[in-house]
Amino acid sequence: MKRHFAIAALATMLATTASAETIGVSMALFDDNFLTVLRNGMIDYSKGMSGVSLQIEDAQNDVGKQLSQVQNFVAAGVDAIIVNPVDTDATVALSQAAAAAGIPLVYVNRQPVNLDSLPEKQAFVASDEKQSGTLQTQEVCRLLKAAGKAEAKAVVMMGELSNQAARMRTQDIKDVVATPDCSFIKLVEEQSANWSRTQGSDLMTNWLSAGVEFDAVISNNDEMAIGAIQSLKAAGRSMDSVIIAGIDATQDALAAMAAGELDVSVFQNAAGQGKGAVDTALKLAKGDAVDKKVFVPFELVTPPNLKDYQAKN
Repeated sequence: MKRHFAIAALATMLATTASAETIGVSMALFDDNFLTVLRNGMIDYSKGMSGVSLQIEDAQNDVGKQLSQVQNFVAAGVDAIIVNPVDTDATVALSQAAAAAGIPLVYVNRQPVNLDSLPEKQAFVASDEKQSGTLQTQEVCRLLKAAGKAEAKAVVMMGELSNQAARMRTQDIKDVVATPDCSFIKLVEEQSANWSRTQGSDLMTNWLSAGVEFDAVISNNDEMAIGAIQSLKAAGRSMDSVIIAGIDATQDALAAMAAGELDVSVFQNAAGQGKGAVDTALKLAKGDAVDKKVFVPFELVTPPNLKDYQAKN
């Protein structure tokens, strides 16, 4: 009888071991508010799943380090890999490393340059960037009209130019301004502040020192928008005299909106993207079919609906 119990226990242990899944995760940068929410979303979601463990590494915005992390995951024999790319133009080598080993790979949040030619067992989970800058700029246009502006000037703060999201969001802005309804807006400056609050503040200080005039600040993300707000306040400019728009709806951004400083943001569901990436990675590891592109919708955030988003990111 004892022998039967021992065999049953061994069978249970082997079944549990067989069902255990390890996912290697390479994040572009830990020190980023939005990506922290994304990372925590994956961690929290995986904690509620039996037999799933995440091994998360910080690429520290280093393309070479990220490739090494993926190669190390391959060598360790993980069941799947999730990558938040440092440089979206440098994803081919990552895809090749995973594909050569037959390990599923899921890109999350930042669109890989090889999206339309991803190998088998690879996918992309994010939000459609065509929506982000479009929603943002359409609302800026509406607010400027509501303020009685027949002509308006705007400055654009761009993210890292190596990042597809920065390029797409900036193009969204230009596309909206090119429409008849919003053609009264002139883009007078556009420069990169690399997604950074500090660099956003410095860039705004430079524009103010140069005497650049504008009615709106359209930023590729909330962090740069907050930096712009800090600089404008330090210069004594009234927040009522300028429209400030960001993207991501981070907690700091929503606090700025509640204070009457940020006028527009766009909710990017970081936790939803994290959950989607983990689910997609697990499905690929099990051999299930998945869509190559899994999109989580963007949502416009303004003071009237602010309360609906204050506990989300």
